[in-house]
Amino acid sequence: MTDPDNLASGGLPPSMDISLWRTLDAAANRASEGLRVIEDFVRYGQNDSFLTTELKSLRHQLDSTLQRFDRSQAIASRDTFGDVGTTVQGKLEHARADWADLLTANFKRLQQALRSLEEHAKLVDGEVAASFERARYLTYSLEKMVMTTVTASQAFSEVSIYVLTDGRADGQLFDTFVAKLVEAEVDVIQLRDKNLDDRTLLARADVLRKRTAGTRTKMILNDRADLAKVSGADGVHVGQEELTVSQARSVLGVGKLVGVSTHSIEQARQAVRDGADYIGIGPTFPSGTKTFDSFPGVELLREVASEITLPGFAIGGIDLGNVAKVAAAGIRRVAVSGCVAKAEDPVAVVHELREALSVGSQSR
Repeated sequence: MTDPDNLASGGLPPSMDISLWRTLDAAANRASEGLRVIEDFVRYGQNDSFLTTELKSLRHQLDSTLQRFDRSQAIASRDTFGDVGTTVQGKLEHARADWADLLTANFKRLQQALRSLEEHAKLVDGEVAASFERARYLTYSLEKMVMTTVTASQAFSEVSIYVLTDGRADGQLFDTFVAKLVEAEVDVIQLRDKNLDDRTLLARADVLRKRTAGTRTKMILNDRADLAKVSGADGVHVGQEELTVSQARSVLGVGKLVGVSTHSIEQARQAVRDGADYIGIGPTFPSGTKTFDSFPGVELLREVASEITLPGFAIGGIDLGNVAKVAAAGIRRVAVSGCVAKAEDPVAVVHELREALSVGSQSR
């Protein structure tokens, strides 16, 4: 029976010396290569500082774990020309259909390599094997973060105007108002009304669904994932004290949007980790819709814009008089309420907001 202490210090079962070192070496190379491809895509293709940092942290963790092995023995045992696997390739090995295919292929390469490292390391050092296991589980979360961010960034690439509205005084006034918003091609309409009973709120949601069906305008309900599901809404928006992203998605099911309100850079980062499809960032300015003890303001917009590419909407007191400050901070999406709801011509205001954001983003 092999001495465990000898294994932990680097000794190997005599019958597995070369084959085990070759396996560990090949798996380590595959893991490092796959991780580097993903990191390069996020860094240079997505320009996402936060995700790049998360991936870089995993890479350093992996490098640290691999240093527990004697790399000189692994390299000495390497036999690339004698590797039978180098001549066995699938038909799709040299082709990637799109970015999703690229990322998926390399995440799977990374995860499979970590699993191989984990299993074979058990023959050498259980602590090292456990470290590979932790890294593998982390890649599953990172895959979700990266894929959700890139997918949402593309889906929201032309989205800039998000309007929040209450249920108005009655159903007819609500219908008239949302009809104007749809006419103005508002990108997202969120129904938010804490004063209506459930049946009345659902009736308003049904009106909004009928008006937005077949248009470019997405329909979101605030807080109520249950009513969002019943009404067929495109998604739900939750706050920091409401349902979590995971809980909301479990109610709505897959294929629906879940947005989260964030009031700090830490909350914005957590929203990315949780798999949110977009975030609200603020409050930016004082507003008549909600009251806050503090205002993170434009500075928070700059922080988020500098490191997070998950679609973010500046929210809180935004109107035609200050929207240029939002654009100058690097955010080109806004969630508005009063400046549209109280306007004599909501359609004109929406067009002016969109133009201001477009000009602001071009001037940066």
